[in-house]
Amino acid sequence: MSFQFKVLKEINEANNKARLGIIKTTHGIVETPVFMPVGTQATIKGILPKEIDELGFSIILSNAYHLFLRPGHQLIRECGGLHKFMGWDKAILTDSGGFQVFSLGRINKINDDGVTFQSYIDGSTHFINPEKVMEIQMALGSDIAMVFDQCTPYPSNKYETQLAAERTYSWAKECQKYHNRKDQTLFAITQGGLFHDIRKENCLKLIELDFPGYALGGLSVGEPKPLMYEILDHIVPLLPAGKPRYLMGVGAPESIIEGVTRGIDMFDCVLPTRNGRNGCLFTGNGKISITNARYKEELGPVDQNCHCYTCQNFSCAYLRHLYLAKEMLGPILGTIHNLHFMKQLMENIREAILEDKLESFKRDFYNNYLVQEETT
Repeated sequence: MSFQFKVLKEINEANNKARLGIIKTTHGIVETPVFMPVGTQATIKGILPKEIDELGFSIILSNAYHLFLRPGHQLIRECGGLHKFMGWDKAILTDSGGFQVFSLGRINKINDDGVTFQSYIDGSTHFINPEKVMEIQMALGSDIAMVFDQCTPYPSNKYETQLAAERTYSWAKECQKYHNRKDQTLFAITQGGLFHDIRKENCLKLIELDFPGYALGGLSVGEPKPLMYEILDHIVPLLPAGKPRYLMGVGAPESIIEGVTRGIDMFDCVLPTRNGRNGCLFTGNGKISITNARYKEELGPVDQNCHCYTCQNFSCAYLRHLYLAKEMLGPILGTIHNLHFMKQLMENIREAILEDKLESFKRDFYNNYLVQEETT
């Protein structure tokens, strides 16, 4: 197996459990902590693959559920696999689609065997179970695949959450049985909502199955952030120290910093690219809405300290004009800027860990960064 994970440095303080590491995949090395841009349908919207590469990203995420529905995993396999299909020669992680099955599809039936659901595209009926999810992801040929899990919404009662956690464990065992692609690594997903006892039980049972990596699912689904951090405090210390820890669906800069200090290695989210397309841009002082009237005659860049292509070449006034005129260049430039911000954030975090300065970095970040979004 080509997958390897090595912890290069680990901090063991009361309020800081951050660590540096490297993940070796078939398609290259990934430095951790890492943020993975999301290319749900085999594309990161509004930006070329070569631009993602030039920005410095070594791994991206795509979604098995969406690619199963369109264009179909068999077609992608015939085209040489997902890397060749989308023109990306670095690492790819594919989510199993468990979250999307429950959040996007009109579910007809769910039981211990799997899920029957209707496509959000054309209403056609499909059945997905652990065997099918492994078939899809092995056909895609991603470097890291995820088990099929049942994600509960927020809020959920304890009975529903327990049932979903039990199914997630059972399906994880099934996924292990059917997964046999040697150049692809399979990660487990822990579930349990906001119930500490369910989370702990599910986590410990999955650890016994000895997966190469472990993700925390079912968070960042609408719950207050302090409750998410509480779960991380409770569960992350239980996870194997020598394996990657992945917090799914989290991409707010402040949440990434909080996750890193709790020992998380991997993050993904559509937030930076979605915000970029909608004119919500990250800066060192917080998020701004570029369509706000205050930027109408602003001749400076979005962020004076940013070295991205957007900030080095264009003014806020020009960007605002593009968004209001609905020119496609606006969302493209906004996406480039937000992804550069995320790449720089992760580089700064890794450097701070290496130099034992993460606490001061975190303090400075909060002193400058306004967490609340600016109103328009």
